[in-house]
Amino acid sequence: MGRDDQKEEREVLDSIFPDEIQDISDTEYRISIALDVKQESEEEEDQVEAPVIILNVKYPESYPDDAPVLDITQPPNAPKHEHLDIQDDKVRLLEALQPTIEENLGMAMVFSLVSTLKDSAELLIAERQQVVQAHKDFESQKAETEENRKFEGQKVTRDSFLAWRDTFKQALDEEKAKRTAELEAEEKKRRGGKPEEKKLTGKQLWQQGLAGNTIEEDEEGQDAIEGLRDLKVEG
Repeated sequence: MGRDDQKEEREVLDSIFPDEIQDISDTEYRISIALDVKQESEEEEDQVEAPVIILNVKYPESYPDDAPVLDITQPPNAPKHEHLDIQDDKVRLLEALQPTIEENLGMAMVFSLVSTLKDSAELLIAERQQVVQAHKDFESQKAETEENRKFEGQKVTRDSFLAWRDTFKQALDEEKAKRTAELEAEEKKRRGGKPEEKKLTGKQLWQQGLAGNTIEEDEEGQDAIEGLRDLKVEG
């Protein structure tokens, strides 16, 4: 009875997993399971292959009344996945199959075991991805908080306010004085003001050739004075 059930189940599985199932013997085979894993970035979707695990099944003589002998492996030379390690995770994944085994004793159960194993492995990877993402979000939030602190205003105290007020008042007075000087200069220019001419010294007159003219003017003035002295008024 048990062997007939095993053959029948094996034929059904062959129609369901035509490319994934491989016989090892009349009572033993393996099924490759491709996991649907959400990649963490668009670049990884093109570069990272979906992980594949293998469920190894061996029928005991009394199967399906007794549980099949199960093992979980991976394809030879398969790249190591960042969030799944069959050597470390095998015990956890096999334990996840126990409830399905107990619920299906006496019936064909391999298809249900494949589905349970696929879901359990994908859930395990998703949980680890969430942990990594949570850590990244925490570090990003921490960096953002540190950056925002640079723009926080300094706490205002009475002393700091008075110091700021004095500095501001001084800058305001300097700006006012500068503006006043500019306005005065513009007003003087508008009225046609000319700079005050400086009186030349005797040395400067001599250097510029003006000293002779000055002497001649002085001599003419002296002659006029002498003429007035000689003038007699008749009575």
